[in-house]
Amino acid sequence: MEFSARVTWQRAGQPFLDQRYSRVHAWSFDGGASVPASSSPLSVPVPMSDPAAVDPEEAVVAAASSCHMLFFLSIAAKRGHVIDSYEDQAAGRLDKDADGRAALVRIALRPRIAFAGQQPDAEEIAHIHHLAHEQCYVANSLRCPVVVEES
Repeated sequence: MEFSARVTWQRAGQPFLDQRYSRVHAWSFDGGASVPASSSPLSVPVPMSDPAAVDPEEAVVAAASSCHMLFFLSIAAKRGHVIDSYEDQAAGRLDKDADGRAALVRIALRPRIAFAGQQPDAEEIAHIHHLAHEQCYVANSLRCPVVVEES
């Protein structure tokens, strides 16, 4: 199985060698979605970056959260739990890794889950999170820990 994304950027006549060119670009996906993207303004100041666009670090955090959520929902359904809503305020921490390179060193998932009917106990919820984490393709692909924090 292979997944693809098209990333496009244009210099549009801007100077380039002085590093003052726009980092704004677009991500396009096979289903037709196109997402405005940019470097983070924390890395490259405005106006060379766009704070309204998605930056790669945010995308990694969102991908980890989304993947975990999708597995959590599936596992919960298989175990007979009905979920009305799932909201995660995930956060990734950029810092130096063990080799001294800038890296996402930790991703914290902070899901708030509303169950319909009888809510499973904390142990069952933790077990479903554990199973979701084990199965999450994105978490399995990252070097940094992805943890679920109590909300």
